Order: sequence, then C-alpha cells, then structure tokens
Amino acid sequence: MKNSKLSLGSVLILSILLSGCGMQSIPTALNEVEAAWSEVLNQYKRRSDLIPNLVNIVKGSASHEKDTLTAVVEARAKATNTQVNAGQLTPETLKKFSQAQAGLGSALSRLMVVVERYPDLKANQNFLDLQVQLEGTENRITVARNRYIQSIKQFNNLVTVPPTSWYNSIFLNHEKKPQFSVENEEEVKQAPVVEF
Repeated sequence: MKNSKLSLGSVLILSILLSGCGMQSIPTALNEVEAAWSEVLNQYKRRSDLIPNLVNIVKGSASHEKDTLTAVVEARAKATNTQVNAGQLTPETLKKFSQAQAGLGSALSRLMVVVERYPDLKANQNFLDLQVQLEGTENRITVARNRYIQSIKQFNNLVTVPPTSWYNSIFLNHEKKPQFSVENEEEVKQAPVVEF
C-alpha cells in the first residue's frame, strides 16, 4: 500500500514538473497571439487610412458613380467601428470583425471594377500609386493573418495538448482562442460583376 502511494505521488509530482513548462510557454504563446492580432489590426487600419484618398481621387473622375463610392465609405465606417482587442476574441466577435472587413474588401473590389470604365482615372498617377499601396496592404493583411493563425495554433496546442494542458487546467484555465475562417467572410464577399 505504501509503494502504491509513493508511486502515485511520484507520478503526480512528475506530471506537475513536466507540465511546469506551461508556466512560461502558455503566457509566452498568449503574448504572441496578442502581438499577432495587433499586427492584423495595424494592417487593416493601414488599408482603412488609404481609402479616403482613393475615394477622393475617384470622386473627381467618376462623380456619377455615387452609389459605389457611398458603399465604400459606409463599409469603411462599419469596418472602422468594428474593433476587437485580443482579450475580446470569441468566435462571435471574430466573425463580426471578419464580416466587416470582408464587406470593405468587397466594396473596394466593386470600386476597382468601376474604375475600369474610366481610362483617365486608370492613367492618373495618384490613383495608380494608391492602387499599388492597397494591393501591398492586402498582401500585408494576408501575411499578418497567417501569422495570427499560426500563433493561435501554437497557443491552442499548449492549452489543449498534454503535458502543458495539465498545467493550464490546474493553474491557468485558458480557453482555446478562435481562428479566422473562410466562412466568416464568404457570407459577405461576392464576385464583382464586370460589364462591357
């Protein structure tokens, strides 16, 4: 009986020591998640900051495209007002955020289709510069989102896979973090219609 208590106690102590790596790895991973999310927000803000200049340039050359310009401005306002910090990320808040950003992306896509009808606008150097900056920003958003996805994967593994999950369940009790998903955005995105 004494040996079984000693063995059970040894196993328990060994388990706690093995899961002790969670003492630093889980908080470190959480910090990485927060940093990655901040970069995602930073890139979406960069895109949002470019839009007023783009709308003003298009407004000057294609003023009768008021509906499209209004849609872009409204989508930008909605995306700007839908902010979520890393501590508030739940599947619902992430879905709402993703849908707002997808709505803005969709409105921008429609604007770019409209621009194809205006040769003078397509030749405007300021417009071309903004278009290049927006394309670059979309690439940066993709990279930032990918880094966020990887940091979430690492964090979720730490809080759900033994031995660190044991430490988490005893001392920290962190929940899995939500991931970006295509479903969050596909409800909003629609392929723009090109008319000739």
